[in-house]
Amino acid sequence: MRILYPFIAVLALVLIALVGANLPGGQALIGVVLPYVAFLIFLGGFVAKILGWAKSPVPFRIPTTCGQEKSLSWIPQNCIDNPSTRGGVVIRMILEIFLFRSLFRNTKTEIHDGPKLVYGSSKYLWLFGLLFHYCFLTIVIRHLRLFTTPVPFFVSVTEYLDGFFQVGLPVLYQTDIIFVLAITFLFLRRVIMPQVRYISLPADYFPLFLIMGIAITGILMRYFLRADIVSIKQLTMGLVTFSPSIKEGISSVFFIHLFLVCVLLAYFPFSKLMHLGGVFLSPTRNMTNNSRMVRHENPWNDPNIKPHSYAHYEDEFREFMVEAGLPVDKGLPPSADEDPAEK
Repeated sequence: MRILYPFIAVLALVLIALVGANLPGGQALIGVVLPYVAFLIFLGGFVAKILGWAKSPVPFRIPTTCGQEKSLSWIPQNCIDNPSTRGGVVIRMILEIFLFRSLFRNTKTEIHDGPKLVYGSSKYLWLFGLLFHYCFLTIVIRHLRLFTTPVPFFVSVTEYLDGFFQVGLPVLYQTDIIFVLAITFLFLRRVIMPQVRYISLPADYFPLFLIMGIAITGILMRYFLRADIVSIKQLTMGLVTFSPSIKEGISSVFFIHLFLVCVLLAYFPFSKLMHLGGVFLSPTRNMTNNSRMVRHENPWNDPNIKPHSYAHYEDEFREFMVEAGLPVDKGLPPSADEDPAEK
């Protein structure tokens, strides 16, 4: 059911777009009103989410570390995996954002006969995750052609490199194939692996089906059900310049594609896809680990409440601790009527 319900939801969205595109006024609703509404929801939700995270108090150093912390001079420090300087944090964040370093270091754990706990490599997840994200980025850059006049230089270069191995006409983009393979792998991984399937929720499958629907409709338009690109660009440029107009002859598959994109855009800030912005504000990644060099105190502590160390705690409750049989650092002082010889 966790897989079926999201799949049915995406199919329902496709049917809604198909019916709406063929109703009077439906094309204007999907092609003009919905993109503006979806963009406003995306922008407002994204900003609100970022501001909420930015206001979250993080008084202590809680970076995730997997290397030697800065310590004595003769102990080598891992400056990237356990940074103690801002420069080390910047390098760590760059590697995390552009190369998914923490995912590259990820390992899988399995229980074999014995029982025996075995750790193994999980580099395939890193590889397909990297391919998925970079293909998605390339496709978004290519689509900027529809929203700009003249077309920026970097968009033309991206298109040329993406279609470098030209196969027939229209040009076959490598990212289209790799993107579909990557999204299929991420879906099959959640279905086939029992550990991942157990923790997967409908909120994990819905964006996968939604993105897959966007990819399929886009591929259909480009390679099979040829769409009127001139009319589509006129619509997209009209959206950018706030003077949209829809010409007749635009195929229904375009409105399905656009409808799914708008749903993804509006859904984005309220989903797990917000790791796009959250990675920059993750205290486990963007903080230095200098706890051995700097004393960090909670700035929200009440100044009238004085620190209560363990030594003071033991002085206050030593008698009760001894009576309960708990270990103490210091013994009880001799009582006044205690025989010195017994002591």
